[in-house]
Amino acid sequence: MSATSPALNSTRAHSYPGFQPARATRRRPVRNSPDAVEERNRVLLELLPEVRHVARKIHRRLPAQIPLEDLYQTGVLGLVDALSKFDPRKNVQIQTYAKFRIRGAILDGLRELDWGSRDQRRKARDVEKAEQTLRVRLGRTPAQGEIAEEMGVTLKQFHHLLGELRELSVGSLEEVAKSSEDGSEQTYGEQLAAPAAESPFESCACAETRERLARAIQQLPEKEQRVLSLYYHEDLTMQEIGEVLSLGESRISQIHTLAMGHLRALLQSPGAKPAQDSTKKAFARGASVIRKTDTRQGEMP
Repeated sequence: MSATSPALNSTRAHSYPGFQPARATRRRPVRNSPDAVEERNRVLLELLPEVRHVARKIHRRLPAQIPLEDLYQTGVLGLVDALSKFDPRKNVQIQTYAKFRIRGAILDGLRELDWGSRDQRRKARDVEKAEQTLRVRLGRTPAQGEIAEEMGVTLKQFHHLLGELRELSVGSLEEVAKSSEDGSEQTYGEQLAAPAAESPFESCACAETRERLARAIQQLPEKEQRVLSLYYHEDLTMQEIGEVLSLGESRISQIHTLAMGHLRALLQSPGAKPAQDSTKKAFARGASVIRKTDTRQGEMP
């Protein structure tokens, strides 16, 4: 290989003084000198349009949710790394070397952000290519069976492939989820943050209350449990419950009122599961409350 001509070295030295070619002594130039830093900054500014050009070219083949500015910033980091590692003794132009490093930095950044494997991305491109080919050939949107036949797989295998590729799709919280007749729109993010949604604290409190209520109902006498079950779970009236239990409607009302008093007393007592003596006291307190507040029920059992 012939040696580099003095004229070429002189031209490079004139264009980029900070990147002096090696002399006969093979000593590297001092890159931290003020002149070298200033020249490196100048070259950096001159090559910034190349960064945006490479970023735009890569961005055309990417999904819309990936912003161009992220690619541009990653490419600028690749350009800075290229300028710090550029060796003019390799007889390579700085523009060519920088373009190679910029593209590599952007692709490396995309691989780090991508949660899908290369094989999944390749399969997604194959599905998209087959769909576009059939769309042009048929003049309409192809069916899944037609796409599977174009790809040379069975319909079952194609469905399995779609299941694997479903995790590659990404939605946006800013996407419109619902539109009303008056023209107002609501995004998915607004739906998630709806003020009417139950908070985690309220959910936990309701679950705890239901659990305590279930334990309290289990401690009621069997007749009171049956009345509550028929009234609240089966949606029967007092008269219908009386026919089922062979009791009068007024008697069913008395049992229901007594059961509610017992439940109120049990839920107000401390502890999730009272002892037997405490339960008897709770029943007595409930019966006492009912006798004082509902004199129309007659004599209580």
